[in-house]
Amino acid sequence: MTSKNNGEGVLSLGRIYADLAFAELDAPPTPGREVYAQSFSLTPGGGAVITAAHLVAAGRPAHLLARLGTDPIAVAIASELTALDLDLTYVERAADAGPQLTVAIVTPEDRAFITRRSPRGMPSQAAAALHGAGLRHLHIAEYATLAENPALIVTAKMAGLTISLDPSWDESLIHGPALLAASSGVDVFFPNMDEATALTGKTAPAAALDILAQHFPVVALKCGSAGAMLAVGSTRFSVTAPKTVVVDTIGAGDSFNAGFLDAWLSGLAPEEVLRRAVQRGSQSVMAAGGTGCLSQMKSAS
Repeated sequence: MTSKNNGEGVLSLGRIYADLAFAELDAPPTPGREVYAQSFSLTPGGGAVITAAHLVAAGRPAHLLARLGTDPIAVAIASELTALDLDLTYVERAADAGPQLTVAIVTPEDRAFITRRSPRGMPSQAAAALHGAGLRHLHIAEYATLAENPALIVTAKMAGLTISLDPSWDESLIHGPALLAASSGVDVFFPNMDEATALTGKTAPAAALDILAQHFPVVALKCGSAGAMLAVGSTRFSVTAPKTVVVDTIGAGDSFNAGFLDAWLSGLAPEEVLRRAVQRGSQSVMAAGGTGCLSQMKSAS
């Protein structure tokens, strides 16, 4: 279950958002009614940012490959990215790259999002970045960015990188066989259960996993509070999630991805890789925002 060694670093590709999270609501809002949140957070968001931040916290070099606007929200987020010790060498600043933000509404039972994103997520220096020194792996944090550049997987493979993909829910892209066909060549696929069902038509995790395993060498299926399942070829593994006090589930899947990638790139056994991924995702939900738990972990160390 090891990957080709071309360094230790991970290049994390995807859009950078400002996450405005309203949590501790009794129920989500309905038209014409107002509800009140007991907590609020404003943090850097997007799968690329959250996964990269958790990789850095785990001691693995991670570099953002993204576009960032010049609007006031982007300026505020830029300072937060620096505080997370992320490498911003491959972040392109452009006026048309923002504002990008997500309003998250988190209830005890579920969450909902309203997002504004820029039309283009792929930075102009992407091809050159893939050949950066010390890189080993490309993590694509959303299929929407891959869809902009279908040649990305081939280019990354030519650069000697292994590749992972989190499809990230997009109503216009998640349904049908096109995503699976366009993702050919991806080494590790990271869907959650909703995404797996949309892609396979199966509501049972094991059945969905079996279908996805026909398309990818490694599939890590995130099942929320139930834990996760892993397919490595014809072999299956599962790990249950520990009981935790859930503050905010935003970014839990992206944190899971980071835990998985760090362990996988370290060559650990599949079940241990999955265990560490679940552990990292479970730690994430104990604080507000996808990177909120990182400051708590630093304080505890």
